[in-house]
Amino acid sequence: MIERFEQQTPASVMARMVLEEALPAQWIDEVFEAHRGQQYARTLMFSTVVELMTLVTLGLRPSLHAAARQSRSLPVSLAALYEKVSGTRPELLRALVQGSAQRLAPVMGSLDRPRSLPGWRLRVVDGNHLGRSEKRLGVLRGRRGAALPGHALVVYDPDEALVRDLVACEDAYESERVGVMPLVAGAEPGDLWVADSHFCTRALLQGWQDAAASFIVREHGRHPRVGERGAWSEAVRIDTGRVRECAITLQALRVQARPCTPWRCIEIELDEPTESGSTTLRLWSNLPATVEAATIAALYRKRWRIEGLFGRLESVLDSEIKTLGHPRAALLGFTVAVLAYNVLALLQAVIEQAHRPALPELEVSTFHLAQHVKQGFEGLLVAVPAQCWSELAEPSPERLARRLLELAMHLPAKKLATAKRGPKVATSKGWVDGRTARSHFSTARLLKASGRSP
Repeated sequence: MIERFEQQTPASVMARMVLEEALPAQWIDEVFEAHRGQQYARTLMFSTVVELMTLVTLGLRPSLHAAARQSRSLPVSLAALYEKVSGTRPELLRALVQGSAQRLAPVMGSLDRPRSLPGWRLRVVDGNHLGRSEKRLGVLRGRRGAALPGHALVVYDPDEALVRDLVACEDAYESERVGVMPLVAGAEPGDLWVADSHFCTRALLQGWQDAAASFIVREHGRHPRVGERGAWSEAVRIDTGRVRECAITLQALRVQARPCTPWRCIEIELDEPTESGSTTLRLWSNLPATVEAATIAALYRKRWRIEGLFGRLESVLDSEIKTLGHPRAALLGFTVAVLAYNVLALLQAVIEQAHRPALPELEVSTFHLAQHVKQGFEGLLVAVPAQCWSELAEPSPERLARRLLELAMHLPAKKLATAKRGPKVATSKGWVDGRTARSHFSTARLLKASGRSP
């Protein structure tokens, strides 16, 4: 039976194999037991909750309610299911993302992937605020305005294309600068953290410095204040402009006993302004002098990859389930989408490496890959019981990577490739009055007037 699926829908088989490696049911229940708090597991196991939520994030079910109603093995009522979902602690969500990424990292490491900066592990951090939810909770009904279920701080590794960490914040108004502090405790020597100016705070930068980790952070216009600034070096030409650097030292605090550590300030004079109109960018870093300023400027450009990650989470996977109004339930849905994205990212890397000899420039589309996975995934769940996958699991990450590469050869690589588009045409929308904004027209009549058939 599995061989037939391998021939017809190999992407579904590959996804199921990776899911068994990244999120086995027994491991999920063990993580739940370690971080459950006041929750308990009697009849409804947390692995069952994750399985139902995975069907929703993949688009195989329109909502958690529909997934539960169609499940033949749900041992509790819908009310009990929602109570468990709404009681999921943020610590549990973070443990799932950290543990799953650690389980997938050896498999990704078995593939041939280049490093942005040899000797450092790139960590891009940014926040993602969940969109407004439907007002199904009693406290939300009758209220005007948008109901915001919270936000999440995500740590992304562009080299491995994996989300390595996540901090879920239930309060949508909680400052990201406060929520990001738990990530400092997880920083290790050899990490290179990249962040926008929003995260340029003394506490965060000094925390990375104390953890012997490196950072590249865009300078904030107001804080922290610079005490001393050295002489600028001679400007060097790069692809996007000119770059120079100098040494900086922060102003010492009154209660600060030890002297401030000198850091590097890299200034980039852009050839073309950014979308906000900025022509100059300044980056702070504590990387050693052996890493050139031009290299630091190039590394900071990889920060934008996390923006693409958030876009793919929303467009390819249902990461923001609007029917889940409770903050913990909505954050659980987002976390499961992140876990599913890591699976797709590993499959992307496998397919690109498998077809590299014939298609060296192949770039697999996350959207088209997800469609191939959905094609036979539900049928695979019905035809092959879950216990069979645990029995067929590969004994090592290297064996699993080789097996995935074999299956990837059955996939039509050209049909999975991204569609290259031309440059965007700059258009100025400008301001219009309300009457013009609410006006409408017939597309068929416009086509007819232009001489084209409708």
